[in-house]
Amino acid sequence: MEIEFAGAAREVTGSCHLVRANGKTIALDFGLFQGRRAESEAKNRRLPVNVAELDAVVLSHAHIDHSGRLPLLLHEGYTNTIWCTPATRDLCAIMLADSAHIQEKDAEYLSRRNKAHADPLYTMRDAAQTVENMISVPFHKRVEILPGIHLTFVEAGHILGSASVILECAEGGTVQRLVFSGDIGRSGLPIIRDPEPPAGADVVIMESTYGNRDHPALEDAQARLAEIVTEVAKRGGKLLIPAFAVGRTQELVYDLHALARAKRIPEIPIVIDSPLAIDATSVFEMHPDIFDRSEHLVQEAAELFRFEMVRYTRDTEESKALNAMRGPMVIIAASGMAESGRILHHLANGADDPRNTILIVGFMAEHTLGRRILERAPVIKVFGEEVPLRARVEVLNGYSAHGDRGDLRRWVHRVRGSGPGPRTVYLVHGEAEAQDAFAEALREDGFHVVVPSLGDRVTA
Repeated sequence: MEIEFAGAAREVTGSCHLVRANGKTIALDFGLFQGRRAESEAKNRRLPVNVAELDAVVLSHAHIDHSGRLPLLLHEGYTNTIWCTPATRDLCAIMLADSAHIQEKDAEYLSRRNKAHADPLYTMRDAAQTVENMISVPFHKRVEILPGIHLTFVEAGHILGSASVILECAEGGTVQRLVFSGDIGRSGLPIIRDPEPPAGADVVIMESTYGNRDHPALEDAQARLAEIVTEVAKRGGKLLIPAFAVGRTQELVYDLHALARAKRIPEIPIVIDSPLAIDATSVFEMHPDIFDRSEHLVQEAAELFRFEMVRYTRDTEESKALNAMRGPMVIIAASGMAESGRILHHLANGADDPRNTILIVGFMAEHTLGRRILERAPVIKVFGEEVPLRARVEVLNGYSAHGDRGDLRRWVHRVRGSGPGPRTVYLVHGEAEAQDAFAEALREDGFHVVVPSLGDRVTA
């Protein structure tokens, strides 16, 4: 078995790992690179594998840094199957269409600006065809996806439908068991079930996003959210929250619902200003079978994401009108790293107002606007214009859908179990500082750890 690390190697975005076994080539994820525009654009347009060579794609979950280049693959002629869970397929139907829309609009803008034709990375038609090529497999169902290669999905606990991947590859009279973690969630997150580490592996490809830090307790995050909402309401300001449309937005609405029911926050408007988040919420409502039934609100509320204080804005004019409205109010809008979407308009109009608060609730990759806000740059650039950052900036790491170093460590120990454990753990999907710290911790635990660079090939 050979593994080539074609994305998310010494960085967080662009997840893609090529597995060659039994004469076949399988891609684990095919994600979009994000960050500096010119650099990520160049990376995204370079396919890491000849389309004719690729026999299958296995997709861990729907986030764009894991799925976002699949339409390009289809655009370049890929016709084989993309394997994923049912909820991932449903989420991809809306997320890839949204990504394609952004690609087309960006190309249109660049064509006007440069007065020369610019091609989108892919089109809405490519996105639709991608979903047509997806076959969904429920958790724990073992299927043969290629001769001698079996696939099983288990719960990763990251977002709705997210999976860790088990590949059993028969080759030369032996079977090797490869486990790809996908993105590992946190135990105790609302809505979705806890991660389910698969027992036993010969080789592990593992994410390491937060391999060097611990998150606050989830209960602390909810309590702090209540404090921040209350403080903003007293100032008559707006709470601006850049949030991933899928997963993070629903978690926030869930917690705000719980806080409102408990009368721990004032009655102020909560606006979900994201058409994609609205569609994603509908997908969540289609899959109550994979909700965590141990959660009180899941048990008690007929509708998790709809209550008196919350409203959803799909119409563009409604969204624009929010900028003219006085606070207090909460506005949750994509994109999560503040690189695109309606949150940019709210930041352009609200980042300079000291009554407002910008709340960071997730990972912000290097070179993104979200990272510059997180680092409290005195001036930020939105739509090419400089905006003084006078709003307060608060950070709630407790909302991360990625496990911290304790979660990650427990996960890989459970994979090892009582046996000899994997021959090698390959750390991916992390920045260098986090990866190096986590690698050292795992070596102290007796694991053989390798941190590959982009393009590295190994024989496993």
